[in-house]
Amino acid sequence: MSLRAALRVVLHQVQSPDNLGAVARAMANFDVTSLWLSAPETEDLAQAGKLGVRAGHVLSAVQVVADLRDAVAPCVYVLGTSSRRDLERRAGVEPETGVARLREAAARGPVALVLGGERRGLSDAELALCHDVAVIPTGDVQPSMNLAASAAVLLYLVARGDGAGLTPSVVEPGASRALLEVLRARMRRALLAADGLNAQNPDAVLEEMLRTLERGGLTHREAELWAAAFKQLARAVSGEPQT
Repeated sequence: MSLRAALRVVLHQVQSPDNLGAVARAMANFDVTSLWLSAPETEDLAQAGKLGVRAGHVLSAVQVVADLRDAVAPCVYVLGTSSRRDLERRAGVEPETGVARLREAAARGPVALVLGGERRGLSDAELALCHDVAVIPTGDVQPSMNLAASAAVLLYLVARGDGAGLTPSVVEPGASRALLEVLRARMRRALLAADGLNAQNPDAVLEEMLRTLERGGLTHREAELWAAAFKQLARAVSGEPQT
């Protein structure tokens, strides 16, 4: 499947209908059609349509969900975005690198590009739902880019790289974000029960451990195997009957 066919653009907590329309227009510019709004602060599609010139097909098919987790749940790879250079416990990637990873993952299932709202962007907790975080290099005088401008830069890279002839070595269905969340919960439970994590602050190390698995491009079956193993480990440590 091509990247543009597999890609969903997720706007989280978008506030301005003008920005919504401008993003839809950029999507139409580069033939990307799947737009999702998570926890939106505006759903004024009529106003958005004034800036979304020739993007009516994008706006008419928009999907609205209450939570970012729901928007990315079926995706095998999620690329977040941020203007911050001080990301907590992780390093940002160049936009070209992030889009290349989107393209590779698109052979295994749906992928997502997530852009945060105008007020604060994506929080650390929201970025934790993303496999990577793309940071567009900007000057020091004005380091923050407008939401629609950021979308246009990344969507241009998507279109430029789509159909580039890359033949991925992995074609099995990838592990969805929802399945990785199940794996995370089971890892947390098992490792806490085995005193393998600091009970006062378990998530910092847990996130690092999970990212090492994610970087390997887990298939759906591989993630299921890891999740099943940690489920059994938790039962063994806690003394529950084995199944």
